[in-house]
Amino acid sequence: MSSAYTALTAAGYRAQVRDKATLFFTFAFPLLFLVVFGLIFSGQEVAETGRPYISYIAPGVMSWGVANAAVFGIAFTLMQWRRDDLLRLIRLTPTPLTTVLASRYGLALVVGLAQAVVFIAVAMLPGFGLSLDGRWPLAVPVLLLGITAFLAIGVIVGTYANTPEAVAAIANCLMVPMAFLSGSFLPLDLMPTWLRTVSLALPLRYLNDAVTGTLAGTGSLGDIAVDCVVLLGFAAVFGALALKAFRWSNRT
Repeated sequence: MSSAYTALTAAGYRAQVRDKATLFFTFAFPLLFLVVFGLIFSGQEVAETGRPYISYIAPGVMSWGVANAAVFGIAFTLMQWRRDDLLRLIRLTPTPLTTVLASRYGLALVVGLAQAVVFIAVAMLPGFGLSLDGRWPLAVPVLLLGITAFLAIGVIVGTYANTPEAVAAIANCLMVPMAFLSGSFLPLDLMPTWLRTVSLALPLRYLNDAVTGTLAGTGSLGDIAVDCVVLLGFAAVFGALALKAFRWSNRT
């Protein structure tokens, strides 16, 4: 099945490169939020912790941007392939579902890590001033776990949505409120206790916490490990649901 995986991955890569508008906004959209919040909170610190806002805002916005790209990327692809009956044609070949999803997973990892590199490079510029902690390399496995969990969510969205408008509506209804409730745009320390409790049920909360811990040095290694275990649990649950709900065609 390696030839099928290679062919699907190459086709997905060419499609992403050709769609320059989507590719541009995949990288530019999170940076826009970084600029806005960076200007608003420039030079300010969170009173409860004494840390600069950028230590929370930059990792949180980056986590949301990477998760957002994972959800939207595979959701739109699966919806379009199913609508155009490409998935039905693939099913007629010996190519299993795992190979189809693995090809999209590989592309999502590359895009997500590239997003993170670009985002961190911009956030470290003097105008923003993000300072990396010595354990920043741990952000790589954390992001891989986060992309895995949100890719599974994207598979579910792409399975049930039959039009681009439906994909956008469902994904935005999931990702935008989750960003605010999980601390991507506002430190959780500033939120009411009940909202912090609600955020414990959201996967983005753990991705934010783990990425912030690795990049800004908040929390302990044990805290980061717990966040990773929870992300792995979300990935397993959503992955199982995605495989169970997957449809090869709109006719079934």
